[in-house]
Amino acid sequence: MASSRNEANKVCCYEHPDDPLIEDYRAGDMICSKCGLVVGDRVIDVGSEWRTFSNEKSGVDPSRVGGPENPLLSGSDLSTMIGPGTGAASFDAFGSPRYQNRRSISSSDRALINAFREINGMADRINLQKVIVDRAETLFKQVHDGKNLKGRSNDAIASACLYIACRQAGVPRTFKEICAVSKISKKEIGRCFKLILKALETSVDLITTGDFMSRFCANLQLPNSVQKAATYIAKKAVELDIVPGRSPISVAAAAIYMASQASEDKKSQKEIGDIAGVADVTIRQSYKLMYPYAAKLFPEDFKFVTPIDQLPQM
Repeated sequence: MASSRNEANKVCCYEHPDDPLIEDYRAGDMICSKCGLVVGDRVIDVGSEWRTFSNEKSGVDPSRVGGPENPLLSGSDLSTMIGPGTGAASFDAFGSPRYQNRRSISSSDRALINAFREINGMADRINLQKVIVDRAETLFKQVHDGKNLKGRSNDAIASACLYIACRQAGVPRTFKEICAVSKISKKEIGRCFKLILKALETSVDLITTGDFMSRFCANLQLPNSVQKAATYIAKKAVELDIVPGRSPISVAAAAIYMASQASEDKKSQKEIGDIAGVADVTIRQSYKLMYPYAAKLFPEDFKFVTPIDQLPQM
């Protein structure tokens, strides 16, 4: 064969080694794009085969292969799907089809498949990455195999697993955000969350105000200067123990409110509360504790549009 190989053992044209090759999948050849020389043959097409051999040509899925194998299930589904019969030999004397599909799926796998579908649906609605979905599915598999949460709804366990996966991946979501895309109440998700941590003997990092700050400010369309100031205010308030007992989410919301009111991009408590998922009164209470120390909370390089003494008083 008229071909040569370069230092990386890559097939190339011996006349034009630097020119790219054209892959003709129909003929199985690799052709030089400059001179047309065939430098490789019998190339294997690794793409999907989209031919269908069913009786109905307008099938929804023309692929002859099944779905990808899921390592979390007990076994691979290698059963054969039999198409509908049309000839006389396909039916018995009573008109019943002689050949039927009999797919044996265990009840355990069926529960896992339904839970994984629920986890994927919730993750799609709040735009979570695939790695978080995989982590949540693994957690659910561990809980399901251990049979530690008997009597609890699989949907509640799936919601709690997704919440834990977000925390462990460093992109936490609030209980209200998980509850908004789930059919389970916030209280039930919280109960399953505690039971799963105890059953699996695992832990999650404590959430801080910085975990939510960038996402809340981005949703509020606040500039980086306001986000930086709000992050500094919330961190300083926690360090000075100004807001004892307050949740990180409410502290972050109050810090965003204080920073935005001091800038030209002012946001109301209701706007921030809708994004953060907290009530106006919750933001007001945290802000009331932080307001007397406002001079100590703002960073030194912050450019005030509204002076500290003119900030809203609660």
